[in-house]
Amino acid sequence: MLTLLNLLSAVALLIWGTHIVRTGILRVYGSHLRQVLSHNVSKRPMAFAAGIGVTALVQSSNATALLVTSFVGQGLMALPPALAIMLGADVGTALMARVLTFDLSWLSPLLIFLGVIFFLSRRQTRAGQLGRVGIGLGLMLLALELIVAAATPITQATGIKVLFASLTGDLLLDALIGALFALISYSSLAAVLLTATLAGAGLISLPVAIGLVIGANIGSGLLAFLTASLQTPAGRRVALGSLLYKLIGLIVVIPLLNPLVSWLDSLEWRPAELVIGFHLLYNSLRCVLMLPTVGPMARFCNWLLPDRPDTSGVARPRHLDATALATPSLALANAVRETLRIGDLIDTMLSHLLEVLRSNQPALSKELRRLDDDVDALYSAVKLYLAQVPREALSEQDSRRWAEIIELAVNLERAGDIIERMLGKVQDQKTAQRHSFSESGLEELASLHGRLMVNLRLGLSVFLSGDPESARQLLREKRRFRAQERRLAHAHVGRLHRQVVQSIETSSLHLELIGDMKRLNSLFCSSAYVVLESADTGALHAEEVGGE
Repeated sequence: MLTLLNLLSAVALLIWGTHIVRTGILRVYGSHLRQVLSHNVSKRPMAFAAGIGVTALVQSSNATALLVTSFVGQGLMALPPALAIMLGADVGTALMARVLTFDLSWLSPLLIFLGVIFFLSRRQTRAGQLGRVGIGLGLMLLALELIVAAATPITQATGIKVLFASLTGDLLLDALIGALFALISYSSLAAVLLTATLAGAGLISLPVAIGLVIGANIGSGLLAFLTASLQTPAGRRVALGSLLYKLIGLIVVIPLLNPLVSWLDSLEWRPAELVIGFHLLYNSLRCVLMLPTVGPMARFCNWLLPDRPDTSGVARPRHLDATALATPSLALANAVRETLRIGDLIDTMLSHLLEVLRSNQPALSKELRRLDDDVDALYSAVKLYLAQVPREALSEQDSRRWAEIIELAVNLERAGDIIERMLGKVQDQKTAQRHSFSESGLEELASLHGRLMVNLRLGLSVFLSGDPESARQLLREKRRFRAQERRLAHAHVGRLHRQVVQSIETSSLHLELIGDMKRLNSLFCSSAYVVLESADTGALHAEEVGGE
């Protein structure tokens, strides 16, 4: 019983070490990995190489699968390059298995010792987070040693020897047991190293070891597919394609098993080295040969897992991936994308409002109210998502960005409410009171509306880029807007003085709409102050403060 408990605790330590490495790497290099994986994969060889490199860095193909499924689910990456990355991840895992067969017993305590020193002394710095990575790597190496050590007494038990003796090289049965090994240990790497240990101890033959290794690969594919079960269909297709590639590898090896065993026996290597060498050779050949087929595999996965139509009628967030919450840089990037999506909805609402001003269209009015419901839904989603980001893990820069996102989301939600109220005022004037704007008054509102649209788009651009020069341009546009708003108010009073009937009938509404646009413009331009306050000067220039 104690031996089994030791094995389970070693597996738990391996899982925890993998988690520490993954989160530490992503906190330090998360934005760079995101850029590498989501942008620099237009060519399949580059995507394949990226999969190898990232998996070697985060020490886990499952961690790479989490990243890739997240990017595909958010629409940042197409399915074919994602499948190419997953093929590269399989090769990266095999390379790490080969590295871990060297005598690295000295490395685990060194990594843990140095990692703790750096993490405790410089927790909020990059060096501190790299210390966290060192702790995770040390725990992983220690856990792998403990798994092998804890499994050795189990393999010496009479019942287990009888069980292994019953494995006579039936590839399908051996693959099933290997998959179970990987699922139980939560790591194909641990399952492969355990298989090499069993082969080295003479408890299993080489054909059985080959089956266990292939099964361990399939087990890692099952783990990735189960982990992606909460993802969107787009994200699950990545894990499904990776699993299908591993099953195809099993089918291809079945008729080649006997010649392959004969060839490996002729190498006169030690059994453990043969197992690790086969694992590297098998994954490398399988993945390279299947790399040209990622296009057809992507179409097949799209057919097996089609997108589910959204029948709720209310917009749902596309970019708020829950698996990224443990990595603040990724979570904030997701929130930025969703907030910009709210900005796009506000842009559409403003466009519809102008058409309603020009002509009474009930269908557009209904669509505008539906868009405001979408804005409210996405605002709530962004707010709740950011509330789940661990604030203690945020750097000073990320804390500022967190506040910027919240502020812009709140401002856009308020803007949606203002636009909806403006719609109600216009409908009441046109429908209930049968009044319409004068031609001059309508053109003045349209010109102010056009400047408002420009400032909204510039404000979103400033929020995304954080460029101080663009922020100053936005404040200059705000001052021009206010000057135009005053001129239009004076022009309207002039029409009242000339006793223009339409202007008299719509006077209150006309001035209220100008005031509402002024409030909207202030909301859209608020991102400029955030950027300029966080610039090197730490404060706004005198002319910018005066423009407020």
